[in-house]
Amino acid sequence: MLSANEIAALHDTMTQEWHLRPPQPASQPAPADPLPDAAAWSEAVIRQHLANFELWHIEDEARRPDATDAEMAAVKRRIDPTNQRRNDLAEKLDLALLAFLEPRHLPNPQAELHSESPGLIIDRLSILALKIYHTREEAQRSDVSEEHRQRNHQRLKILLEQRADLAGCLDQLWRQTLAGSRRFKLYRQLKMYNDPTLNPAIYRQAKN
Repeated sequence: MLSANEIAALHDTMTQEWHLRPPQPASQPAPADPLPDAAAWSEAVIRQHLANFELWHIEDEARRPDATDAEMAAVKRRIDPTNQRRNDLAEKLDLALLAFLEPRHLPNPQAELHSESPGLIIDRLSILALKIYHTREEAQRSDVSEEHRQRNHQRLKILLEQRADLAGCLDQLWRQTLAGSRRFKLYRQLKMYNDPTLNPAIYRQAKN
């Protein structure tokens, strides 16, 4: 059900594929039902990674120095729902894992609580995959100085080490959860800015 190395490899494969053939923007919500098999689990990981992929490139547009105020506003309106979808899909990964564990009477409620859930770790692995791809791209550019390439080679080494460390932590958490010696919980992000009833900049204006 969960292998950190397989998840990292899937992130890398999809990142490369999407840069060659840009994906269609995601519009359909992820299934709400528990994931029944490995194929459905992989699809859920891909959906969550796609949200990060889209968010990464939308934010690149926001940093263009020649962007007009209207373009910046349009980009901002794309960032917020994409970030919301990213967080929602990370939560769905945790819900799927908890549904998988429930018939096994896991996680053990008496076990030590881990502060970060697998879904949040997978989200971090997704972001690292994007950093690794783009840093490797910078390290291989032919139109920049050797200093630029070497600096990014060093950054790439750090990112690869950090991903290996994080993947190891994810595998260890899953092993310990299955063994009943550690547990995790679903942590809702409970974003407020996308809800007009919770954002005072919106609801105060509506009263005027």
